[in-house]
Amino acid sequence: MHFLLQLSRLIDRVMTAVGKAAGWLVLAAVIISAGNAVVRKVFSTSSNAWLDAQWYLFGAVFMLCASYTLLKNGHVRVDLLMAGRSKRTRDLVDVFGHAFFLIPLSLLMIYESYPFAMRSMELGETSPNAGGLPVWPAKMLILVGFILLLIQAVSELIKRIAILRGQLEDPDSRQDDIPELVEALDVSADPSQRP
Repeated sequence: MHFLLQLSRLIDRVMTAVGKAAGWLVLAAVIISAGNAVVRKVFSTSSNAWLDAQWYLFGAVFMLCASYTLLKNGHVRVDLLMAGRSKRTRDLVDVFGHAFFLIPLSLLMIYESYPFAMRSMELGETSPNAGGLPVWPAKMLILVGFILLLIQAVSELIKRIAILRGQLEDPDSRQDDIPELVEALDVSADPSQRP
């Protein structure tokens, strides 16, 4: 189990780097979107390539950050069913969900998206819009995103099993799933506590 925990830590470090790097794509998408809007309003012209780039960047952020979101416990959960349950029960549900839903779904999506992405790349598929960008990089991101999600799901499964076996202190320093940005800004949910 020691080797698996080391592997899990390595996966977590890689996914953190990928997630933080992919987060910069949001800035690129905003700049392209704003630039495209200004050009369209001021010069009454537009470019399908820039519109495609906006969509591709949005898709890249979504697909590349899914694994980082899982790492940070940021995915939507059915809190109504889990509220008031013990930490052990929540960990058991996580183990079950990862092993029987998330990992099989990721494997299925990898299996289905591989030929989809490869065929697009082999054909050099481009956007049907005049002057549009190649489509295959966007399709390849689907495959890459699910590979990353599968790898992070394995890491989460390793950690939850280790926690249940008492071999790992709970690595989740996330209290009540407070987003990092709120923690970084030290913003309190209680308005009376705000500076």
